[in-house]
Amino acid sequence: MTNNRRSFLKQAAVLTGAFSATSLFNQAHAEEWRKAEARISNLTPQQIAQDEDYWAIIQRAYSASTNIMILNNGGVSPSPIVVQEAVERYNQLSNQGPSYYMWRILDQGREPLREKLALLAGSSPEEIAVNRNATEALNTIIYGLDLKKGDEVIGTRQDYPHMRQAYLQRQAREGIVYKQLSFDFPIENDEQIVKAYADAITPKTKLIHVTHVINWVGQIMPVRKICDMAHVRGIEVIVDGAHSFGLLDFKIPDLNCDYFGTSLHKFLSAPIGSGMMWIKKEKIAKVWTLLCDDNPQSADIRKFENIGTRSFPIEQGIGEAVNFHNAIGSKRKEERIRYLKNYWASRVQKVPKVRLHTSLKPEYSCAICGVSIDGMTPQEVDNALFGKYKIHTTSIVIENIKCVRITPHVYTTIADMDKLVKAITEIAAGAKG
Repeated sequence: MTNNRRSFLKQAAVLTGAFSATSLFNQAHAEEWRKAEARISNLTPQQIAQDEDYWAIIQRAYSASTNIMILNNGGVSPSPIVVQEAVERYNQLSNQGPSYYMWRILDQGREPLREKLALLAGSSPEEIAVNRNATEALNTIIYGLDLKKGDEVIGTRQDYPHMRQAYLQRQAREGIVYKQLSFDFPIENDEQIVKAYADAITPKTKLIHVTHVINWVGQIMPVRKICDMAHVRGIEVIVDGAHSFGLLDFKIPDLNCDYFGTSLHKFLSAPIGSGMMWIKKEKIAKVWTLLCDDNPQSADIRKFENIGTRSFPIEQGIGEAVNFHNAIGSKRKEERIRYLKNYWASRVQKVPKVRLHTSLKPEYSCAICGVSIDGMTPQEVDNALFGKYKIHTTSIVIENIKCVRITPHVYTTIADMDKLVKAITEIAAGAKG
């Protein structure tokens, strides 16, 4: 195949989008979703968030269990049926002859996928690497930066443990200095957060690590303000976007960060075990690869994708997840999930003994909300929710945070939220103290 034809096919694959004739999404949903779109096209995202008829169509596109209520989407989300079917189809193709269909056929689909992800991220495809999760993306960057003994990194005790441990390992092995701030969330004051980072800076500070959405309680951090402050001082910023990409309506370059990593199997609902790394183009060359490459200081983002044999079916299934996401729209999706969170949280907030650990203001939270009940441990609340009501959540006990994390998604119904409110109310009524 000539370079011109290969380039044409890549561009065509990206530009046709969700409703292209060849996409599984189009084949499964085009007619119904177009009708739904026509009906709500004159409504704002906030109004659409409360239109149950529209969201019923989205809900039917998932195969999430009806035997248990899944409210731990902050951990990993189920994929829509079309994404599952794409992975199954690619897996069947691969197994007809792995070394041929994987390396010579499916491997050629990474460039169109890169371009599709870049459109969603608002960046150049040359800044996007496809990998398996946020841990892999962020650890690649953390270990790949040339930090020397005495260089300082600022993070927090509320950052994800896999990232904290990476810095602690570099501190133990190489002598970098890892400073960990601690916040008492919720905080409804951007300047308070920015000032905490700024006050920790010294002449030896080289890097700030910021979690865009704190995964324990859903606090949205003022990333852009932190990045602007850091850059004035000549400091780079890594952003952990595991819980923001595919949920919040933003473009990565607008954050003004230098490095970004995310999992795609959370709010984007891509296949389980898919992720993405973004590095500002001019900084790629200076980041060493975590795994082998014949030119580890190349300026080509693809150097980070040399992980050996990978799951090509999972990788290619990402494309259908992007189609699904784009057909809804980023802002509509954000507002719907925020509406679901506020629906249940605002109701239980009034229940005696119940405490929220998350702001309900839109600028400070979206999907995730932490809740606790006086007189009960988080594990006891989690056990009660599942044991009697078959509501699956997760208990959080880390640093100064002790709560149950509850996270709905677009397939979650208002009836689910009503059941959750009833369950928390009844559990709180029976709690000691």
